[in-house]
This record gives sequence, C-alpha cells and structure tokens, in this order.
Amino acid sequence: MSTEPTPNPHATAEEVEAARHDSKLAQVLYHDWEAEQYDDKWSISYDERCIDYARGRFDVIVPASERSRPEPLYDRALELGCGTGFFLLNLMQSGVARRGSVTDLSPGMVKVATRNGKNLGLDVDGRVADAEGIPYEDNTFDLVVGHAVLHHIPDVELSLREVVRVLKPGGRFVFAGEPTTVGNFYARRLADLTWKTTVAAMKLPGMGSWRRPQEELDENSRAAALEWIVDLHTFEPRDLERMAANAGAVQVSTASEEFTAAMLGWPVRTFESTVPPGKLGWGWARFAFRSWTTLSWVDANLLRRVVPKGWFYNVMVTGVKPS
Repeated sequence: MSTEPTPNPHATAEEVEAARHDSKLAQVLYHDWEAEQYDDKWSISYDERCIDYARGRFDVIVPASERSRPEPLYDRALELGCGTGFFLLNLMQSGVARRGSVTDLSPGMVKVATRNGKNLGLDVDGRVADAEGIPYEDNTFDLVVGHAVLHHIPDVELSLREVVRVLKPGGRFVFAGEPTTVGNFYARRLADLTWKTTVAAMKLPGMGSWRRPQEELDENSRAAALEWIVDLHTFEPRDLERMAANAGAVQVSTASEEFTAAMLGWPVRTFESTVPPGKLGWGWARFAFRSWTTLSWVDANLLRRVVPKGWFYNVMVTGVKPS
C-alpha cells in the first residue's frame, strides 16, 4: 500500500488564498494542478526533439572529457523538482544515466514522471520529496540534475548542500533552465502583454471558436496567480556560482542561453495557453519550433559574443563533489 501523498489537481479559491502565505503549499497546489497537462502546455515530448534539447543543455556545461566516457556516462542519477520527468528521462534516453530517481514536492508530478518513465521502459523510481531535505543517504548518486527547479526552492544554498551530500565523491550536478534577473524582467512583461492582448482579441466578433470557455480561463488565471507565488528567485550567474561553492562544490561554472529565443518563446507559449488545445495545428507547431531553434542558434553563435551572460534568459550551473 502506497504511503505517498495523494495529488490534488484542482485547488479551490480558499486553498489558493492560503498558499499566498505558504510557499511550499503553493508549490504543491500549483504543480499538482498542472501535472496532467504540463507536457502539452510546455510542448514536452520524449522523442528526438526533446532528447536533443536535454542533451544539448548537458553538453553545453559538462566538460568534453567527462562526456567522452563510455555510455551510460553515469550509473545512477537523481532529478530534483522533476516535474513530469522531462530532463532526466530525456537525458537517460540520450545515454547519460543507466538508472534514475525522480523527486518533487508535488505528488501529481511524481505520479506523471514515474508513469512517463515506465512508458519509456526506463529504470526509474520516484519519491515525493523536499529539495531542502533530500531523503537519500550520503554518497548515493553519481549525478544530480534539475531543470527550472532552483528558483522554486526557498533556501537554494541549503538545497545545494543536500545535493553535494547525496552525491558520491567525484559526482556531478547540473541544473539548467533557471531564470536570470534581467531575463525574467523582459519575459514576464512579454508574457503578460501577450495574455492580455490575446484574451481581449478573442472577445471580438467572429473569434468565438478561438476562445477557451470562460471557466477554463478563470482556472488558468488562478493557476497563473499561483505561478507568481511559486517563482521565488531569479539569479545572477555569479550568485549561483557563489552558492554552489559555499555548498562545498568544486569545479563550479555557469553558462547562459536564450536571449532573442526567449523574447519569442514566452509570447508564443502564452498565446498557445489561451486557445483551445489542437486549434493551432501542426503548421503552427513547426513554425514555433523552427523559429525558436533559429533564434537559439543566433543567440549561441553570434549574440553570446557581445551580450552579457546575465542578460540571457536561462542560466545553468554545474559543480563536482570533492573526491
């Protein structure tokens, strides 16, 4: 019989109000709310497209000498704040790790992530867990990863200390998809403007088929209110490096990505969330993905040479537990 907490996929207005004063309750409610539709909302898949994306983030920041070892590169890996398992499951499919453990504060996310792992035929187990007190013994994992998780954790440095503790000596951590302070400033404003403009446009005559039912929009608005609460931090790259070093890691480094790609990506994802599922079709998906990949190439190969690291939207950090 399972002792894991039960997902709560539909938070009430009263629960949302209580979550305004309890950030960890907000994390659970928001991510339980989003779990079953999260992959669709963020265009997450477990095929070549997202396998290449996840592995690309890993390869950007992990030294080539470590990546040249025979696959799988690591025996056992842990993902903190796994969501639906996007990062670790796709990394495992790319040959990064043989076995995986997924953890999240949200029971709904752990349920979906372990289900996704099973469907993919991967060796994965899951636990509901707080990243500030990781429920594993010292020296357990060869690799710890996370994607867009550190900015949800109240005490980031404490969590990184826990990461170093559960790593084996010489083990590595990789956290990607964290918002920079400058990147979050422009992304939030672009997303907010897109939401208001699109919702207003859908009320015009003849646009009824493009408009989601009002109750769905209201529920999305309540979820969006929680999203503002669960996003606790933005980061300067040097601050992430300092926290990782204070946590006991060595060989610490950061990298950043998505500048113009984020300026496109946030309005696109916000627009997609306002229209009925499937309404935009394959042509739109192909346009959005190709546009994003083109701008990502421009960011990585041209703008990275002239734009400060902290102006990009995403920052990654890695480090190693001393041997």
